[in-house]
Amino acid sequence: MSYIKTPTNGMNDYLPEEAKLREYVLRQIKDTYSDFGFMLIETPSVEHIENLTSKQGGENEKLIFKILKRGEKLLNANISEDIDSLVDGGLRYDLTVPLARYYSNNIGKLPTPFKALQIGNVWRADRPQKGRYRQFTQCDIDILGDSSILSEIELVSSTGSILAKLGFSGAVIRINDRRILRAMAQKSGFSEEDFDKVFIILDKLDKIGLDGVKKEFEKSGYDASNIEGYCAWFEKDAKPKTASEFFGNKLEGYLEPEIIKNIDSVLSSVNIVSGGDFSVIFDPTLVRGMAYYTGTIFEASLPGTNLSVGGGGRYDKMIGNFTGNEAPACGFSIGFERIIGLLTENGFVVPESKEKIAFLVDSSIETNKLCEMFEEVKKLRESGINVMITSRNKNAKFQKDVLRKSGYEEFREFF
Repeated sequence: MSYIKTPTNGMNDYLPEEAKLREYVLRQIKDTYSDFGFMLIETPSVEHIENLTSKQGGENEKLIFKILKRGEKLLNANISEDIDSLVDGGLRYDLTVPLARYYSNNIGKLPTPFKALQIGNVWRADRPQKGRYRQFTQCDIDILGDSSILSEIELVSSTGSILAKLGFSGAVIRINDRRILRAMAQKSGFSEEDFDKVFIILDKLDKIGLDGVKKEFEKSGYDASNIEGYCAWFEKDAKPKTASEFFGNKLEGYLEPEIIKNIDSVLSSVNIVSGGDFSVIFDPTLVRGMAYYTGTIFEASLPGTNLSVGGGGRYDKMIGNFTGNEAPACGFSIGFERIIGLLTENGFVVPESKEKIAFLVDSSIETNKLCEMFEEVKKLRESGINVMITSRNKNAKFQKDVLRKSGYEEFREFF
């Protein structure tokens, strides 16, 4: 058997400069979210298979890295019944399902509402391609135990703030509500059993346009009057400033007025907080694919990129699956890997907070000189300077060029 030096397909090694950028961004995210009152937690990478296959993760449930039972449990499993009888766990495909389990298990030890910050790797057995990995980092914030719109306002405000802090000026966060989507589909004549398929087609609007959406509906065999009625909602040229402006009283009898009012309250509140660094808009075409969303949904994008860099929403029923009692929950996940990719493409350089000096030491140095050097190193480090000690290479010029890429500008050589 030969060893393989490359990473497992869909997973990455990170060189020092890449790891440095990732750590810098993580630190900015943690600091910003902490300033908004979110508390850092950790959950295991491995989850119970029952939790991961509870029909709450949508398509992600098809991408689970499953873990075999061990020892006697594996030997006693009946493989003839079902291949899944060999499995009792899996690598988490997101951080939301583990959070719901964590909160349900620890609710008596946590404040109410609870503002959680969770950062960690997740795994999906997806087909690897550019920007899509099998192991990647997620950064989630969630507010549990609060049904008020303060949750939405805080989640959107803090996420917009971190995007601005990382240099992405002009970020746009779109907001909608799954209940609004349902009301629009219902008024247009679609049956409730067709809602999910209707939303999947609508979600393609940005890629195939309204004419393409109509053709998709026609191929699916839906009634022409339903298609025309539904697509008429999206024929307006300008994006509405508020949900009230878009709907008026057209959804009366299909939707509680409070839902539209809440959307508008979030818009006005966040746009005050943003100070122009980012904006939040109502978008009646926003769908979000996760099956567990029950109310407000949002998605962050950057101008000129046509890329989503985060998304989330309200999932008020998930915790009840663990406890038997529904509990309000709302979260936002920032697209860490996509942000890293954009910063790298833009040539972002991590700012240095400390002076950095490299000591290059020749192998022939005498012990007394070595001791003198370490006395100097000790004083420099105590004064807050970053000092690297390393052997001096024969090609010292090339060695210095490489170290400069890591921020070392001053070099002291010892022989």
